[in-house]
Amino acid sequence: MLWKNTNLKQTLVTLLDRYCKSLTNLKQIHALVITSGLSQEDDSLLLPSKLTNNNIDYSYKVLLQLTNPTPFNWHTVVMAYSKTKNPNKAISVFVKMLSLGVSPDYLIYPFVLKASASCLNIKHGVMLHCHILRTGYESDRFIANSLIHIYASCSDIRSARQVFDILPMKNLVSWNSMLDGYAKCGDMNMARQVFDSMLERDVVTWSSLIDGYVKSGGYGEAMGVFRKMRKVGPKANEVTMVSVLCACAHLGALDQGRAMHNYMIDNELPLTLVLRTSLIDMYAKCGAINDALTMFRGVLKEKTDVLIWNAIIGGLATHGLVRESLDLFMEMQVVGIVPDEITYLCLLSACAHGGLVKEAWDFFNRLRKPKHEHYACMVDVLARAGQVTKAYQFVCEMPMAPNASVLGALLSGCMNHGKLDLAEIVGRKLIDLEPDHDGRYVGLSNVYAIEKRWEDARSTREAMEKRGVKKSPGFSVVEMSGAVHRFIAHDKSHSNSEQIYMMLKFLVSQMKLDFDDEFVFYS
Repeated sequence: MLWKNTNLKQTLVTLLDRYCKSLTNLKQIHALVITSGLSQEDDSLLLPSKLTNNNIDYSYKVLLQLTNPTPFNWHTVVMAYSKTKNPNKAISVFVKMLSLGVSPDYLIYPFVLKASASCLNIKHGVMLHCHILRTGYESDRFIANSLIHIYASCSDIRSARQVFDILPMKNLVSWNSMLDGYAKCGDMNMARQVFDSMLERDVVTWSSLIDGYVKSGGYGEAMGVFRKMRKVGPKANEVTMVSVLCACAHLGALDQGRAMHNYMIDNELPLTLVLRTSLIDMYAKCGAINDALTMFRGVLKEKTDVLIWNAIIGGLATHGLVRESLDLFMEMQVVGIVPDEITYLCLLSACAHGGLVKEAWDFFNRLRKPKHEHYACMVDVLARAGQVTKAYQFVCEMPMAPNASVLGALLSGCMNHGKLDLAEIVGRKLIDLEPDHDGRYVGLSNVYAIEKRWEDARSTREAMEKRGVKKSPGFSVVEMSGAVHRFIAHDKSHSNSEQIYMMLKFLVSQMKLDFDDEFVFYS
C-alpha cells in the first residue's frame, strides 16, 4: 500500500509541475489528491511548484488552507505574483506570511523587492531593506542587486549607490543595475562613468547606456555608443534596436534608420511586433510614410496590437493624411483591436490637421476620462479652426486645472488668429506654471512684439534673465551620407564651415540673379 501511495504521489507531483496548464487541470488534480487520501499525508501536494496567471489566486487560497505550509510554498506564490500585472499582491502575500509567524528564507526577498520596484513603492522597499538587515541577508548578491534596482527605480540613486559600494563581491548584474539606475535617473555622466569602469559588459550593459541617452535626449550620443557596440561589443538584441530606432526617429536620420533595418536583417534578428512598431514609427517620423505603410501592411492583421495601429495612425496624421488615418481607425475596429488613450490622441491630431471639428468632438466624447493631453489636442483642433473663443471656454470648463500643454495650444491659437488680449493672459499664466521654461518668456515677449509693446517685451526678457533662465538656441539637423550634422544660427563650429558658407553665398547670389531676371521679364 505504501509503495502504491509513493508511486501515485510521484505521478501527481509530475502532473502538477508539468501538465497543470489551466485552473481546470489544477482542480482535477486536486480532486484526485483529496479522493486518494494523499492530502491527509502531505497537504503540500495541493500546491504546484510552478504557477501561471490562471491559477495563482486559487493556489493562494489553497496555501492558506494548508496545515503546515513551508517557506518554499510561500515563496512559490510570492514569485508568481511578482511576475503578474498586479505585483502588489506579492507584497500582500509576504506581509500575510510574516503575520502568521513564518520566517522567510533568503530566496523570497528578490521577488518581493522586484514587486515593490514594479509598483515604484519606495516605502515598502525601505521596510524590506530594514527586514533584510535584521535577518542578516544584506551581503547576498541577489538581494543586494534587487535593492539597487528598487532604489534606482524609485529615483533614490544615493541609496542605490550605498548598497552598491558596500557590496563586497560585485557581479555583472550589480554593475548593470547601477548603470541602469543612473540612466533611469537621467544622470548620464555617472552612467557613463560606471560603464567605463566595467571590466565585463554584456548586451544589457550596452542597451542600458543607449536607452539612457535616448531617454535624456542624447540621441547623437546613443548612436555613437551603438557604433562602438557594433565594433567591440556583443550583437544587439530587440531592446537595443528599439532604443536605436527611437534615436533615429528623433534625429530624423532616415539613412541611419534604413541602415538599422538592414542590420536587423543581416544579423537575423526576428522582426517581432515590437520591432516592426519601432520601424513604422521611425519611418513615419523620418518622412518615409510609404515605407511605414509597407511595413505595417506586412503584418497579419490577427497578429497586430494597439501599439502598431497607433504608430501608423499617428504617422499618417503627422503627414497630413487625415482621411487615410481615419480609415485605418475604422479598419482597426473591424479587426477587433480596442483603441486606447494614445489612439485617440493620434485621431485628435489628425482632426486638427484636417480641420475636422465635428469628428474631433466625436472622438473626444468617447473618452471615459480624458487626460490633459486630450484636452490640449481638442484646444488645438478648435484653435486651428478659428474657434478661439470656444477653445477658451472649453479650457475654463475643464474638470481639472489646465497644464502647460493645454495653455500652450491656446496661446498658439490666440496668436495665429490675432486674439492678443487673451494671448497676454494665457502667456502670463504659462510663466506662472513654468517659470524656468525659456519658451514661456519668449512666447509672451512675442505677443508684446506683435502689438509693438516694446517696453513690455523688454521687461519680459529682463525677468527671464533675472531668474537665470537662458534661451536654448534653435538648431537645424541635416543628414548626409548617414551622418547627422547639427547647426545653430551663425554656426562656424563645423569642420567644413568654410566650404558651407561659400556654398551658401553662391546660392544666395544665384537666387538674386534669378529674382533680377524675373523682375526684368515682368517689367
